[in-house]
Amino acid sequence: MGAVQDQLVVAISQMTSVDDLQKNLQSISADIEKAGKHGSVDLICFPENCLYMRVKEGEEIHFLNLQENFWKSLQDLALKYKISIHLGSVPLLIDSKPFNSAVLIGADGALKTTYQKMHLFDIQLENQKPIRESDVFRAGHGPVMFDLKGWKIGQSVCYDLRFSELFRFYAEHEVDLILVPSAFLVKTGEAHWHTLLRARAIECQAYVVASAQTGLHESQRSPGLSRSTYGHALAISPWGEVLVDMKHAAGLEFVTFDKSKIESVRRQIPMKSHRRRDFFKP
Repeated sequence: MGAVQDQLVVAISQMTSVDDLQKNLQSISADIEKAGKHGSVDLICFPENCLYMRVKEGEEIHFLNLQENFWKSLQDLALKYKISIHLGSVPLLIDSKPFNSAVLIGADGALKTTYQKMHLFDIQLENQKPIRESDVFRAGHGPVMFDLKGWKIGQSVCYDLRFSELFRFYAEHEVDLILVPSAFLVKTGEAHWHTLLRARAIECQAYVVASAQTGLHESQRSPGLSRSTYGHALAISPWGEVLVDMKHAAGLEFVTFDKSKIESVRRQIPMKSHRRRDFFKP
């Protein structure tokens, strides 16, 4: 596992991705360079759809794999700055099956898939066209955690945020930090985003980082088409305090987390010892 750090420095990226991989890759690379030059950043977090944002509903998606050449440029940046890179979700083929998958590049340049989105976004808002993520992707098979410098980190993607049983699992496993990379709709973001994220931090007594897509995403493949996302990338403390709110601006923010804050919250409100496992199974 290696040495445990009492503090973890995280860079949070808020993007306006489009349906052009190279354009998004340039934005991601620029943020990594900025984080690297900031100094002492352990982890940089990018949102859902960071490498490819489908703007036209139903348009064919080019699925990626981990053998493509462009990954090397990101691996080189991870090595250069000794920074871990969490790509919140990309369209990825795993065993020839399509997933909305997180990808982690370690500070040693190691490239791997981590979590695949479990809950697919099949919804029908009033007076809006239906959205069916399951028409394109397979659902992931379960929660996944990873360790970074002694910090136990749980993963989710966007719509997963609404399903408390996933976060109950992470609470049972006493994660220190939960990642919620997202591309929230404006309507649902205005209604639910802050409330849900604060609730997840409070119930898990853990930090939450929610990198986000924001603003108007203008199609590069179908000129004249666009879609909007809510923004408000957040960092939240185990007490439920909003530490960072990026509002609607694309860019990068930095936050330092401290394990003593987690320990303090869990000591004051010892939820672990109060859980009724005799009635409610994890």
